[in-house]
Amino acid sequence: MADDCELWKRIRRGEAQAFDAFYRKMGPRLLGFLRQMVGNRQAAEDVMQETFTQIWRSPNGFMPERGTLRAYLFGIARKCAAEWWRKRGATDGSPMEEPAECKTEIASLVDDALQRLPEEQRSLLWLREVEGQSYAELAQILEIPVGTVRSRLFTAREELRMVWHAARPVKKEGE
Repeated sequence: MADDCELWKRIRRGEAQAFDAFYRKMGPRLLGFLRQMVGNRQAAEDVMQETFTQIWRSPNGFMPERGTLRAYLFGIARKCAAEWWRKRGATDGSPMEEPAECKTEIASLVDDALQRLPEEQRSLLWLREVEGQSYAELAQILEIPVGTVRSRLFTAREELRMVWHAARPVKKEGE
C-alpha cells in the first residue's frame, strides 16, 4: 500500500517515468482482463489505452484508504469496457471471435467455456482466478459489498462448472 501511495504521488506530479513503470507492470494483466471483457485483442488494446489515458489526464481519483491502485485501475477499465459495449450497441453479449489458430487446445476450451458465461460472471472470475484480486479489491472494483462478491463468485463458478460439463463429450463404455 505504501508503494501504491508513493507511485500515485509521482504520477499525480506528472512524472512520466512513474506512469510508464505503472503501465509496463499492469498493462499485460489489464489487457488479459479486457480481452475477456470485450472479446478480441484489438478492442481490448483500445479500451486499455482509454483506461490509462483517463488515469494520466485525471490523476486525482485514487484514494489509498479505499483500496489498492491495482483495484482502482481495474475498476476504471471495467467502466471503460462497459462504455465500449454501449457505444458498440451490443445487445446479445457475444464478443467478436479471434481465429482459433491463435489458441492452444486447452486454452481454447477454457476460453470457450468462459465466453458462454454472462459478461459480469466472466469478468468476476477472471479478476479473481487469473488476476488474483482479493474479495475486498473485487468489492472496490465492482462497487458492491464483499458479501455480494462472495455470492456472485459462487454463482459464477457454478455456472462455469455447468457450462464446462455440458461442453465436454461423454465417453461411452469401452472407449
